[in-house]
Amino acid sequence: MKIAVITGASSGLGKEYAFAVSRLRQDINEIWLIARRKEKLEDVASNLSKKSRILSLDITDPNAIEEYKNLLETENAEVSLLINNAGFGKLGYFHDISTEDNAGMIRLNCEALTVFTSVTLPFMNEGGEIINTCSIASFAPNSRMAVYSSTKAFVMSFSRALRNELKQRKINVLSVCPGPMETEFLSLAGINKGDSKTFDMLPRDKAQKVAINSLKASKRKKAVFCDHFFYKFYRFVSKILPTSLVMLMAKT
Repeated sequence: MKIAVITGASSGLGKEYAFAVSRLRQDINEIWLIARRKEKLEDVASNLSKKSRILSLDITDPNAIEEYKNLLETENAEVSLLINNAGFGKLGYFHDISTEDNAGMIRLNCEALTVFTSVTLPFMNEGGEIINTCSIASFAPNSRMAVYSSTKAFVMSFSRALRNELKQRKINVLSVCPGPMETEFLSLAGINKGDSKTFDMLPRDKAQKVAINSLKASKRKKAVFCDHFFYKFYRFVSKILPTSLVMLMAKT
């Protein structure tokens, strides 16, 4: 039985990934939906055309990771697709963001993603895919999002290195780099209209479109995916211009 595992599946992009996998991936037999909010996961599961399993887990909790690992072993699972989508960010100057939130971004965006991948990888075979939700914030350091952009730079670097390592096993790793989307992320990050001129001006990606098109990109064995031309251009510019200039352009 081939399984797709999606973290952060209760809303936003994670929810759209669940819908897209259900519709587009005929080879997947069961989708494991992982997030803290059980009621939200139940709502997502009720709208899927495939069999699903709800795992109400906080993946920053070592006990939750152990529970997940035990389930993989008990089910003798074959994970064909792992989507590491759980994450959060905060807008604000570093000294104004709480120590708890600054540490929490690192714990969820970096540590949990790494641990979850490490635990899942032994259950993946040739042809498997790992999709890591990254961000356009990974392209350059962002003032007023110092920790968040740093965590996403980690995700990008980790994904590229892991992809190179796993080529021999024919497992692809894709970094998905969306721009702002009209999801819960913005309000939870404290990014409301008027809080940042840059965010107000940036074109919005559509979560459904990002999910569908990144799944297709993953199938084509791509390394990095941006859905909007503007962000593809920004990624190119960030490679050729001095970092200080890119930071000025991206100032939030």
